[in-house]
Amino acid sequence: MTESTAPLARTTGTPRTVLVTGPGGAGRTTVAAATALAAARRGDRTLLLSADPAGPGAVLGAPAAVAVEPAEVTPGLWTARVDPADYFRTEFLALQERAATALDMLGARRLDGEELTELPGAEQFALLQALRRASAGGWDVLVVDLPPLRDALSVLALPERLRRLLGRLLPAERQAARALRPMIAQLAGVPMPAGWLYGAAARRDEELAAVQALIEAPTTTVRLVAEPGPAAGDALRVARDGLSLYGLRVDALVPNKVLPTDSSDAWLATLAAQQQKCLDEWSEEYGSDSGAGSDSGAGSGSAWPVRSVRHLGRDPRGLDDLADLGPDLDLDEGGGPDPEPYRDPWWVEDRREEDGLLVWSLPLPGAVKADVGLVRRGDELLLTVGPFHRIVPLAAALRRCTVSGAALTDGVLKVRFTPDPGLWPRTP
Repeated sequence: MTESTAPLARTTGTPRTVLVTGPGGAGRTTVAAATALAAARRGDRTLLLSADPAGPGAVLGAPAAVAVEPAEVTPGLWTARVDPADYFRTEFLALQERAATALDMLGARRLDGEELTELPGAEQFALLQALRRASAGGWDVLVVDLPPLRDALSVLALPERLRRLLGRLLPAERQAARALRPMIAQLAGVPMPAGWLYGAAARRDEELAAVQALIEAPTTTVRLVAEPGPAAGDALRVARDGLSLYGLRVDALVPNKVLPTDSSDAWLATLAAQQQKCLDEWSEEYGSDSGAGSDSGAGSGSAWPVRSVRHLGRDPRGLDDLADLGPDLDLDEGGGPDPEPYRDPWWVEDRREEDGLLVWSLPLPGAVKADVGLVRRGDELLLTVGPFHRIVPLAAALRRCTVSGAALTDGVLKVRFTPDPGLWPRTP
């Protein structure tokens, strides 16, 4: 593999983005690499970004580790990996420099980059930073090899959560008192940090907003990779709640390492039969094998196209093996973004004339009533579905209402709002 500088961008919009994840050991990196290679050979300028510390080098048959900066491995396909250690050092040293005055007053000794080791959580922030940079890189297709399923869902939900925390802790309107800061600083005898603190918060919010926009874009989908079996089935059922709650769309469920059913070996035939039983259950539970004409939105509660990838009889290595898997993973064949504009998975039904209500609906296919929690706090709704949590700001119309009930029916959570006479505009 030879490093090269990525050419100037030839696209200006949000890239077609495929976020690849699944239970551990299912072959996420292989499927991500095969998906990226198929896109590149179709003519799209493609970046394969990996959160794996080793990157996709072994799968691609590369003789060296994948670099942090994009490097071209074959015409049209670049690869890069996330480096949490480098990200942590860069961010910590920058923070140390900005706080230099306060640290000197305290007599603190500066830390060198060589003695810094990343703290837990650096991986998630490094991945968000890498996604932000990639979203602005002008790629036609961005394929992201994410961590295992539960960790991936946590990362994808992080930008929205962090932006909410920043807005609550450092609301922009409080900067109105900046004219008083010089006087306060003179009286206190120390520089006031509010200026750079608010500036840093604004920059972070801008960066997180870019990542959130990429995740929520109608051109972004999740590709789930799982090796057929009971454990993977349980993980997918739990993950479906999180995908629906966060409004993430699935373009394909990819059962990987599927064994042939015509083996003469009794042991292999038994394993293949077990896999086939699982595949039949998944096709019935999640979608159709063809996926033709189906909406691929997990957020909308509709089917997931199921696209099996056969076992090669060996661990895939090199471009030839990936190309052999590629036809089943091509984005044109795998149910890309809907041709129609993507509808927000939340929608409000106006039933004031019939029942005096507004009904806010969220599809939660497969959710169990006992696992769903709902609390209103001010202008926000706190939702819990199994192990997943989300705080959602209410639409302006709903803020002038009181919650009068909720029900989970046919895989859709419906929250009923009754207009508050004291707040709702009166008609003449």
